[in-house]
Amino acid sequence: MTIAQLARKTVRELTPYQSARRIGGSGDIWLNANESPFANEYTIKCDRLNRYSSCQPEELLQAYADYASVKKEQVLTSRGADEGIELLIRAFCEPNQDSILYCPPTYGMYAISAETFDVQTKTVPLTAEWQLNLPEIETCLDGVKLIFVCSPNNPTGNLINRRDIEALLDMTAGKALVVVDEAYIDFCPEASTVDLLDQYPNLVILRTLSKAFALAGLRCGFTLANSEVIELLLKVIAPYPVPVPVTDIAVQALSPSGLAKTKFQVLDIHANRAYLQAGLGMLPDVTVFDGYGNYLLVKFPNADALFNALWEHGIILRRSPIENCIRISIGSRDECEKTLAFIREQLEQKPA
Repeated sequence: MTIAQLARKTVRELTPYQSARRIGGSGDIWLNANESPFANEYTIKCDRLNRYSSCQPEELLQAYADYASVKKEQVLTSRGADEGIELLIRAFCEPNQDSILYCPPTYGMYAISAETFDVQTKTVPLTAEWQLNLPEIETCLDGVKLIFVCSPNNPTGNLINRRDIEALLDMTAGKALVVVDEAYIDFCPEASTVDLLDQYPNLVILRTLSKAFALAGLRCGFTLANSEVIELLLKVIAPYPVPVPVTDIAVQALSPSGLAKTKFQVLDIHANRAYLQAGLGMLPDVTVFDGYGNYLLVKFPNADALFNALWEHGIILRRSPIENCIRISIGSRDECEKTLAFIREQLEQKPA
């Protein structure tokens, strides 16, 4: 028996998530992973590295609870929001019995995490307006324990209608949890569903420091939910999920000075997004969809050829599962200017 044959059949047949780093590339402009263009400095102490970290560091939970306007008992911190997805599936879904439901086009890790744990997946595509198809979802709820809703949605960038989320919460009360992925909500905090937590015990919210806080490399995420959900997740989380340096840096990022810096940088990203959206929108046969995160979804006449030309020129963007669309992260003004200039040059070239 080969090593591969020793592995679970599910794992042997699994197609891993194609993250930006796995796809690779070579260039000077990286606008493919929705990372922040800012690299901030932090102080790291080394006097506690010989000791294990707390499972849930009190100072970190309190700092994020204060930021999110929730109770500390409603917060769980993990290795990115991705671990939050896995914890929810492990805690609430019986393998080979229960299902999750998600609405493509959306973030691919919901499905891969479920498949990894032998949990079935159901899909109800978004409508033509990229909103929830509530009537269709209602017909697919048998056996579903978790419904993932991404808002702002990745890769489309749009917000999911709040009334539809509330209707979904009512529809699934006592049957399933609705997990609202708010990885990009810090770019539009007024659209958060966090104020619904006390009203809906079946609401779970995923958050991260990777995007607006410019800490993608830190791998620090949060799950917001009622205390009963948090207690269940604590049963399946690793003993020491948050390294000591991660806690130290995250607490600094969530301090008054850290929050002020993030707010300023978010405004800068908003300005660059508006610049890129306006510039791309002026090009013939190009459609720029309204976005609320730190990226734009753009439809081009021949997206594959353009993507390849950008790639070869060292401008690394992200292919989209949506036909003829490319997702462009919002970088620095210089990166946005160079990307726009190259796209304009490519589209102006006439075929021989």
